[in-house]
Amino acid sequence: MARRVSALVAAAGQGTRLGAAVPKAYVELAGMTLVERSVRAMLDSGVVDDIAIVVSPSMEDHARAIFEKAELADCVRLVHGSVERADSVWEGLKSIPDEDGIVLVHDAARALTPPDMIARVVNAVQAGAPAVIPVLALADTIKRVEGTQVIGTPDRATLRAVQTPQAFDLATLRAANEKYFASSTRTFVATDDASLMEWFGQRVTTVEGDGLAFKITTPIDLTLANAIIAQ
Repeated sequence: MARRVSALVAAAGQGTRLGAAVPKAYVELAGMTLVERSVRAMLDSGVVDDIAIVVSPSMEDHARAIFEKAELADCVRLVHGSVERADSVWEGLKSIPDEDGIVLVHDAARALTPPDMIARVVNAVQAGAPAVIPVLALADTIKRVEGTQVIGTPDRATLRAVQTPQAFDLATLRAANEKYFASSTRTFVATDDASLMEWFGQRVTTVEGDGLAFKITTPIDLTLANAIIAQ
């Protein structure tokens, strides 16, 4: 029997590199905000039962107005996030009433993520993996540097670029967060939820990502996204 799937859409950040007048999640792409596009992708995937949008308290009214106008207010719930992404995800996790199930963590800025990719990561957790991430092979050579000095060149064949949504066994991700936030002498900094699961000793499985799931971070990214939609 398929387990219940909850999605956390991270929309509490400022996204200053985009240079917009509003936080990045609320920037419009062809007349629809990034966060709304991300929610519609979750709904269209057919595998998500619950959607929580993690917002900064100052943007709650703005976010609520967007979803009411889009007639999506009954499909989502709003959760107050925090300054750091890890803190925001933890607040979102605590808002999920289920003890068991699957949770997706997604960046609102990946607004063109195809619904079938969302289903792909969920299905892998439904099949038994505790943590699943979508990845893409790298096109560029990567260098390790200190200051301006190159100190190494990792084998590109073993490297992957990681996207979202990332999917997890809900109880295990909760336990990892509880341990992480309980530590007062933390030396590890979680860069994403998969790295937190690695730190917690869990196996992380990869599935094929999608080029459309790129993160809209800079004005060039927004230009590209608009061009894709125009086609």
